[in-house]
Amino acid sequence: MDRFRQHTIKLEENKKIYFCSDQHLGAPNDAESAVRERKFVAWLNEIQADCQVLFLLGDLFDFWFEYKEVVPKGFVRTLGKLAEFQDNGIQIYFFIGNHDLWMRDYLEKEVGAIMFHRPQQFSINDKEFFIGHGDGLGPGDKGYKRMKKVFTNPLAKKMYYLLHPDFAIWLGKTVSRKNKYISGDQDDTYLGDDKEWLVQYALRKLESNHYDYFVFGHRHLPIEVQLNENSQYINLGDWVNYFTYAVFDGKELKLLERDRIK
Repeated sequence: MDRFRQHTIKLEENKKIYFCSDQHLGAPNDAESAVRERKFVAWLNEIQADCQVLFLLGDLFDFWFEYKEVVPKGFVRTLGKLAEFQDNGIQIYFFIGNHDLWMRDYLEKEVGAIMFHRPQQFSINDKEFFIGHGDGLGPGDKGYKRMKKVFTNPLAKKMYYLLHPDFAIWLGKTVSRKNKYISGDQDDTYLGDDKEWLVQYALRKLESNHYDYFVFGHRHLPIEVQLNENSQYINLGDWVNYFTYAVFDGKELKLLERDRIK
């Protein structure tokens, strides 16, 4: 189901669709992550009653690597809650991000999530959505694009797979926690339409197709940009600093903020 194609969703009466991204569970350390995870699960509890579909747009975990019989320990509150969503008929769509790009089929089997490795088109109540994590899109992000080629190289993945899980997961967590988005060195200022590569990417897509909404994560900054009279770009922000999410009620998509951790 990872092929690029159109997906259609019809919202039931009094139901909504929720979007969130970049929880980075596991960072910057276990103690602080646990506080944020409880906040995230509390939000999942709050939306459960009227949620028909949940979109997770990547980097749910700060680091994730799946062996055949081993996955990183922890995150049981989140995984249990997501499994409960699926058991109660709430569909979960998961877009693999740059921090969990080595995810295989664990969430698919244990949680029932539908997994995507690339952006997808969704028609939701006759509104056209273009949805993805956002990494590697547009004219910028060149350093990451080079890095992703290495990380997704079959030989590189096989060599990493040969490491003992205890060492491999420790190494992955250590490197990932030094990532600029978690260390606090990220640029938290909107750079302008001409310098925001996801805005530029969306504008180029509009040259050939109409979309009502572009929804991405990855940038970590909550952003709303009116691309033209009928199209809007929304970046979901994160659950590290902003605790933001989007909700679609069948007519309008809104970017909202949950109370931050005090």
